Amino acid sequence: MEEVGQVRLSAYRAGGHISEASQYAPYLRALGADGNGDVLVAVATGSPDGTILGTVMLQFWPHAGQVVTGPSEAEIRALAVDPVAQSQGVGSALLRAVIERAGARKVRHLVLLTQPGMRAAQRLYVAAGFERLPDRDWSPAPGDTLMAYGMQLADDS
Repeated sequence: MEEVGQVRLSAYRAGGHISEASQYAPYLRALGADGNGDVLVAVATGSPDGTILGTVMLQFWPHAGQVVTGPSEAEIRALAVDPVAQSQGVGSALLRAVIERAGARKVRHLVLLTQPGMRAAQRLYVAAGFERLPDRDWSPAPGDTLMAYGMQLADDS
């Protein structure tokens, strides 16, 4: 989990999405270490030391964030790709894997929050079939609004 946390911080810092002094940094680094959720990793092919190229987390209700409204939903969190591995399909592969994992766990609706400046991630989400959910946007602090996206995985009937 230490390497996963470092990949997250490196990716967020390289993209200008988190500062060195951010109060969110320790939380981002530790996300999933408590065992609440599934942490997926992409490992470099043929890497003898198992170098982690990227990571994503799937959190289930009631342990997910404010964007999750009930037990049929789960939240995608902390999608991050090491800066040296970006633009190589790692993020897409992780997103596909987390969607498959959610489906296997009988999740009906996947949701996520993203910063407005995370444009590459937003393009990735839309290409995968996510739609904007502006009614679920969330503000963790005044003047800081996170954009919500969602994807229906199964019929709610």
